[in-house]
Amino acid sequence: MIIDRKMSAGVLNVSRRAVSLGFGAGALVLATGLPAFAEEAKPEPKWGGDGMPNGLRDDPTLFVSIAQDGTVSILCIRSEMGQGVRTSVPMVVADEMDADWARVKVVQALGDEVRYGNQDTDGSRSLRHHFMPLRRIGAAARQMLEAAAAAKWGVPVGEVEADNHEVVHKASGKKIGFGDLAKEAAAQPAPERDALKLKDPSKFRYIGKGKTSLVDNMAITTGSAIYGTDVRREGMSYAVVARPPVYGGTVATLDDSAALKVPGVLKVITLDPPKFPTEFQNLGGVAVIATSTWAAMKGRDALKITWEDGPNAVYTTTSYRAAMEEASRKPGKVELSVGDVDAAMKTAKSKVEAEYYIPHHSHVSMEPPVAVAEIKDGRCEIWTAVQSPQAAKDRVSKRLGIKLDDVTVHVTLLGGGFGRKSKPDFCIEAALCSKAMDGKPVLLQWTREDDLINGYLNTTSVERIEAGLDENGKPVAWLHRSTAPSIFALFMEDPKHQATLELGLGLVDTPFDIPNMRIETGAAPAHTRIGWFRSVTNVPHAFALQSFVAELAAAAGRDHKEYLLEILGPDRKMIPKTTEPWWNYGENPDLYAINTGRLRKVIEVVTKEAGWGRKMPQGSGLGLAAHRSFVSYTAAVVEVAIGDGGRIKIPRVDLAIDCGAHINPERIRSQLEGAIIQGISVAMYSNITFKNGVVQQTNFDSYELARMDIAPREVRIHLVDSTGYDAPLGGVGEPGVPPISPAIANAIFAATGKRLRSLPVGSQLAS
Repeated sequence: MIIDRKMSAGVLNVSRRAVSLGFGAGALVLATGLPAFAEEAKPEPKWGGDGMPNGLRDDPTLFVSIAQDGTVSILCIRSEMGQGVRTSVPMVVADEMDADWARVKVVQALGDEVRYGNQDTDGSRSLRHHFMPLRRIGAAARQMLEAAAAAKWGVPVGEVEADNHEVVHKASGKKIGFGDLAKEAAAQPAPERDALKLKDPSKFRYIGKGKTSLVDNMAITTGSAIYGTDVRREGMSYAVVARPPVYGGTVATLDDSAALKVPGVLKVITLDPPKFPTEFQNLGGVAVIATSTWAAMKGRDALKITWEDGPNAVYTTTSYRAAMEEASRKPGKVELSVGDVDAAMKTAKSKVEAEYYIPHHSHVSMEPPVAVAEIKDGRCEIWTAVQSPQAAKDRVSKRLGIKLDDVTVHVTLLGGGFGRKSKPDFCIEAALCSKAMDGKPVLLQWTREDDLINGYLNTTSVERIEAGLDENGKPVAWLHRSTAPSIFALFMEDPKHQATLELGLGLVDTPFDIPNMRIETGAAPAHTRIGWFRSVTNVPHAFALQSFVAELAAAAGRDHKEYLLEILGPDRKMIPKTTEPWWNYGENPDLYAINTGRLRKVIEVVTKEAGWGRKMPQGSGLGLAAHRSFVSYTAAVVEVAIGDGGRIKIPRVDLAIDCGAHINPERIRSQLEGAIIQGISVAMYSNITFKNGVVQQTNFDSYELARMDIAPREVRIHLVDSTGYDAPLGGVGEPGVPPISPAIANAIFAATGKRLRSLPVGSQLAS
């Protein structure tokens, strides 16, 4: 249980009755006193009424406490990395409580899966999974406050109501503040779930308004916010690690004599290489610990190491791409089969085929991985910018050989994450360095070069699609072969084929109305650490699918928008008939079936708002793409202008999303704006290549991102709501990325007549 020691009030007595609210392993608590711990709740059935898994580990508790001065503290169990989760999550609770946002304080949770459930800030699910539980937490607090006020005044509870941090007796006009009621409210039994009275959405103060100020805005703006690299502990030293340049490599010989002579260097230690599969283990190598990060870096530069590269030294991008292309041209593992594709191909009037290549991409968050570790009295404390504090807690405890409860993980603000920082290898490194320093605190810092050379990368792939067309140019047969190394090589013997999870990211869930369809995967062994990246394999799958549809439209002499809507078919809800059970972002497929009507709607909205079909200047074009990911629906129209020497400019981007109800519209827009910029980076510049197992890009001079001169002058976000507050929500953080690359490629074709099938496209038009 979290308690803010700086407050005059903490938490008091958690009852079994409160646990029965179903918010996970804890309870809503109010008033003053010492913390008490709830018994672990039993997991609920697999699927709950919210349309999501809501057992103990997937429906976590957020605690509420009220100080005597009326300050309401709300616990946030998710990590803030720029998406606004430390605002949006507590905001929902505050709204249902009828608390005054100006008097709300947000407290960051420690990493603790038993108490709080899943804290991994990945998968665009912070509000998708928690909106209704958050509302119930707030409603329970409100009703307990109202019950306390009614008892105090001796009036029926139906005559009182919470109103902006007070409880009001409607008949007499009496008012009492939340702080004055906290102790009495804590003594009230928490309402059972079926007795909770949620607000009518028309009475929301903050939800759906988009006017709630960011809780960290002032601190971030003034530079007082604490990120991972800002943590300081008394007696702290600093460390960097020389890691094997090839994945799986080991130290063959080490001469650290020169490093130990560098002023400030305290110690040089060898870190054991990982076991395979490597999962979230650190990569081994040599750590240099010093009185400053600079001294540690200079000491690392002075190390004389020869490396045993191991089997992954064969990994070279050009030859690996050729091997993926070869695999995609042969029959592969069948993942979905509908109708008779081979027969339909033979009778088709014409045939179109294309291959698309997508390179590795790196997360390159602005703050590279960093962690501080301190070991004292058999316990380890970690301070870190991490997306999954529970994973950090678990892996550190296992590596140090101590109990899980003897590891505490404090979460700072993250300077970006995008999936990289849910993998806590850097926390393990910090803990090992602290152990080597007799438990004294050590800040372990990755550099940008470390981040690029030794990180986790989004997969590379070759996507080959063939379509047999009828006399009107409409597909009657569709064959898609996707070849890419799998994330799951981290966790098991390399499967060499995409796993069920990856197939569900825009491949087997292709939503087109085509009578004969087969989807296959080719074999591709992993030679580096493949990890999840913002939108994961939706990025390559969407690039291929939406580029190919545009190619089919051009071959048929049809308008791209009209052609896309036609092959999308009639509005319907569909569940793919896959060889293995369909992975649908972990969601109930009945509640979250693919809804082609919602996809159609965002296409119609974005094309209308972007002025689709308007006359474009010479050398300019509009490109369209649409995609379903993280159970939300997005569509983008990108305008490009081709300048001298083939230089590509992007004057404007329109993006529409249907993610269900808009809980915090301002943050939805902000996340989508960021997704557009990241999508432009992926499409235009970003490209990780290997030679003899070694990454060739080492900093932003060679791994380019979208800069101000390429950023669109105008970005328009269009929010579509096809469901309302009573329906399950979709994700927001990731769905904006996938349609950007194909929309750019399609716009380039519209402007130049040239079809670019490989990413990045930034320099491919250069004269």
